Amino acid sequence: MRAAVLYGTVGAVVLSGLGAAPAEGDMTRTAADAVAVAAERAADEGIRFGKCPAAEGLPTTVQCGTVKVPLDYARPDGRQISLTVSRIEARGKDAKGRKVARQGALVFNPGGPGASGMFFPLIGHLPDWKRIGAAYDLVGYAPRGVGRSAPLSCQDPKHLHRGPAPAPTHPSESYKKERVARAKAYARGCARRSGSALRHYHSLNNARDLDVLRAALGEPRLTFMGASYGTYFGALYASLFPSHVRRMVFDSAVNPAPEQIWYRNNLDQSAAFEGRWADFRAWVAKHHRVYGLGDTPRKVLRSYERASARLAARPAGGTVGPGQLQGAFLQAAYYDDHWPQRALALSAYLKGDPKPLIQIAGPYPEAAAEQENTKAVYTAVECNDAPWPTRWKDWNRDNTRLARTAPFETWDNVWTNLPCAYWEGPRQQPLDVRTGPGELPPTLILAAERDAAAPYDGAIELHRRLWGAVLVTERDAGNHGVAGGSNTCVNRYLEAYLLRGRLPERRAACAARPEQEPRAVRGGAAVPELRALRG
Repeated sequence: MRAAVLYGTVGAVVLSGLGAAPAEGDMTRTAADAVAVAAERAADEGIRFGKCPAAEGLPTTVQCGTVKVPLDYARPDGRQISLTVSRIEARGKDAKGRKVARQGALVFNPGGPGASGMFFPLIGHLPDWKRIGAAYDLVGYAPRGVGRSAPLSCQDPKHLHRGPAPAPTHPSESYKKERVARAKAYARGCARRSGSALRHYHSLNNARDLDVLRAALGEPRLTFMGASYGTYFGALYASLFPSHVRRMVFDSAVNPAPEQIWYRNNLDQSAAFEGRWADFRAWVAKHHRVYGLGDTPRKVLRSYERASARLAARPAGGTVGPGQLQGAFLQAAYYDDHWPQRALALSAYLKGDPKPLIQIAGPYPEAAAEQENTKAVYTAVECNDAPWPTRWKDWNRDNTRLARTAPFETWDNVWTNLPCAYWEGPRQQPLDVRTGPGELPPTLILAAERDAAAPYDGAIELHRRLWGAVLVTERDAGNHGVAGGSNTCVNRYLEAYLLRGRLPERRAACAARPEQEPRAVRGGAAVPELRALRG
């Protein structure tokens, strides 16, 4: 499930010829016992929190530690790997200095697969999180494979950035053949660089690791918030360990239905991105007097296509081609707070100033190792999680048909996930996520109606499968990640649940947050648009 690496509120915060793996979908007795053994060991050892290593880039207010988990839960006494964990302890007082009862640890995962939650505790410094940070230890961690947590790699990071890239919405047969060859080579690279351990990086083990982390933190029951992909293995956890759940928040839920994991979820995602791309172009057209990119969505599209053609002929700064342009504007589909910056950069480029576009779309060589690791974990987890079509003609048929109506993201999504067609390893059978009456405490699902990265149907499906869950919808909005952002209505539901265990009796809705203010370039700086210039 392609999702942004960074979660909107927390970050500055992307889917058979091979034999099937032994079925783990029903959580066999052996696996359940192995998790219990590992959790008991972790509870005894705890986590020794102290100063964070410089490599984490965290301030001194954050403490770091590690927890050991089995690489293979079929062999709980075999090879152990260490997951890095971060924490800021509950302040214990509210903004007025009044004592607040500690409610334990709130563990967060930002999604991916491949994203790290190590920066999460810093969110407690934001105004909308201070009350939660007073009651909870805010705990982040890097899942297996991510960062310093037994990191995965599939290629030399110095080969990650291949220079200016094309972004054909209707690729030629020769281009498709080239990308198939690259996907095969990437899959072979994952197997070669990671060896036999590669098969153990999947969502079921991420859920099992979460229970070991719970025990290491000394929590009898887990309070957890997952965003995007984090909602999927959070849902696996809820199904596997319902009696270990205290409270769970699923923010921007992906569709957990077994038949959706992950090929069909990616098809649905590509279709949804077309709608968000249209939303962005409509917003830019509304502010034509600021950006000069066209006063209709169709005209804005022509401006974008003109820039793409110009970049194909002459990459900006020698590094930004049509592929980098598409990647930058894909981020605008995740978070509408990116809209002013993206529109401004496109406008400036077409007027002869490429610097803003290079700044937002150009490669960052210093981040290559982190980006390569993120891509490797994403690929390993999604490829290991479920069977995928193994014939190129099936991918080509499905996505050629889809690209006729949703060209913006479709083929880029294919190239991201195509290594799964040629994966050299066994696959899991997805768990049928489902809980019955009384099995699971009530949980909270948050979703934006026009989210592209996690289409809204996924939240509806998760709500149907988890007994007692309540769905809160942000209407006519499309941000990926809605908890703790600028929507006060959503935040009230989040706080009421985490602080008091209170949920609405049935589905609830919130109006969209205020629309983004455009920014224009004046004197070399971006400034808010004057009301008199609004078109």
